[in-house]
Amino acid sequence: MAKKTAQGNTVGYFAFLLGVLIAIIAGLVYAAGALDAAAQGTVALVLVILGLVVGLLNLLDKDISTFLLAVVALAVVGASAGGIALIPYIGQPLAAIINYIGTFVFPAAVVVALKSIWDLSAL
Repeated sequence: MAKKTAQGNTVGYFAFLLGVLIAIIAGLVYAAGALDAAAQGTVALVLVILGLVVGLLNLLDKDISTFLLAVVALAVVGASAGGIALIPYIGQPLAAIINYIGTFVFPAAVVVALKSIWDLSAL
């Protein structure tokens, strides 16, 4: 993959921070019951777009394996979010936050995985 420019890294960095912040806030608001279906869809769309930006701009070649491993770990944690939701008081917000972070990170993982496969096939 090509080297990233300083501007690309900055945009990707802020997209990552914004995505995580939105995921946390949306998870808390969702757990409080204040997000209707339309708002949930809008939040998901924003997180997917930010995830695509992160996948396209933020990761360097040396970070790909670590990033994809972290996404796999997040997927495993996300699969157990139902169990986390059973914890009194904090379970619902934690499960919602994990789900929104997954919504944010998985599009980035798809882009990174496709770029990695492309690089492997372009030998």
